[in-house]
Amino acid sequence: MAAIRRIVGYTNSVSPFLLNFRRAISFKLFIGGLSFHTTEKTLSEAFSNYGQVIEAKVVTDRVSEKSKGYGFVTFASQDEAENAIAEMNEKALNGRVVFVDYAKPDTKRSMGMPIARGPPEVLNKQEIIDSPQDM
Repeated sequence: MAAIRRIVGYTNSVSPFLLNFRRAISFKLFIGGLSFHTTEKTLSEAFSNYGQVIEAKVVTDRVSEKSKGYGFVTFASQDEAENAIAEMNEKALNGRVVFVDYAKPDTKRSMGMPIARGPPEVLNKQEIIDSPQDM
């Protein structure tokens, strides 16, 4: 914790990110079927009735910045997340029926920078076959 204080700087108010980082456990829910007019604020307000919302995120298109129709809500405890699933799944939010479930981990993204190890193995074999060294 001392290392975090040195990096971030000590303040009396603790950000939700640091609370989440310190606990190392949070419960992220996937919210599908959102209205394209739903904002992060309205999403957070709707789910704050069921517990402490650490983060509410509406996924948007990078170019147009329009909502893609889904988002994520992170709760501080498992009980709060389960309560939100039970109460909000298949219920209306901003005129659309939303579907709520636990978020699955993103397996497509790698952690950190990719390691460059040269061309794939197939290309190396092809270069050996096509090389003009034997001529």
